[in-house]
Amino acid sequence: MTDMPLTAYKVLTAEQMATLEQDGRFGGAPVDVADGYIHLSTADQLGETIDKHFVGQAGLHIAAVDLAAYGDKIKWEKSRGGQLFPHLYDEMLLETVIAYGPLERHADGTLKLPTTG
Repeated sequence: MTDMPLTAYKVLTAEQMATLEQDGRFGGAPVDVADGYIHLSTADQLGETIDKHFVGQAGLHIAAVDLAAYGDKIKWEKSRGGQLFPHLYDEMLLETVIAYGPLERHADGTLKLPTTG
């Protein structure tokens, strides 16, 4: 699926972000472990994911993940509203995270995606 984005995003709690930084890997949030894969979102899906699953939570972080690094361990599967979401059937490795930072919004409420440099 060459028309799919090459970057996806994972929302992490402060504790999960610390695990990724310290261990260099993240095995998934409880919902990921229960479902057997790590839930990721595209840039276009991320805001709705946060609004649906993380409302009211503080101290959240966003990690931008290089999907190409995972090859066939990424599967695009139908989820919310029939949309195709990237699911990672492996641990998330820090070396595949191209940028990360605290979840922040612009003054108009849109998300600030993490950037490098």
